[in-house]
Amino acid sequence: MKLSIIASLGRNNEIGKENRLLCYLPADLKHFRKITLGHSIIMGRKTFDSLPNGILPDRENIIISRNGSLAIKNARVYTSLDFALSKLMNEEEVFIIGGAQIYQQTLPIVNNLYLTKVYATFPEADVFFPLINYSEWHETEQEKIPANTKNPYPISFTKYERLQ
Repeated sequence: MKLSIIASLGRNNEIGKENRLLCYLPADLKHFRKITLGHSIIMGRKTFDSLPNGILPDRENIIISRNGSLAIKNARVYTSLDFALSKLMNEEEVFIIGGAQIYQQTLPIVNNLYLTKVYATFPEADVFFPLINYSEWHETEQEKIPANTKNPYPISFTKYERLQ
């Protein structure tokens, strides 16, 4: 199994405010869907709660929660990230989609990073992506998207693979 993180970061590693995305970027949402469609996605319970429509369709939604009695329709809920990963060993690629605590736990063990870099700062942010030691990574893909009427900030979709 390849384990990958997918995240959208501001210039200062900002990822959220008050359990919401920092900004609305349709290009990023479309990219996220394209990359994760048909795969299992792992998220913390707070990230799940932040999804406007609940379960993300056409993906196996896996939620990590300390609440062992939590049940969510059409999702698997586990109290341990390690246990969830053990259940997915036969998958080709699994995506970690947030939040900050899950990113922090998995950054040392993931194979790939799919990062949307938002070329803006968000001083109101209250949640941040962990620091990345880029010397451990090799950039394999990058696509730059200029700001436009639908996407207020320039962004880039960048894929990194961990160096062996």
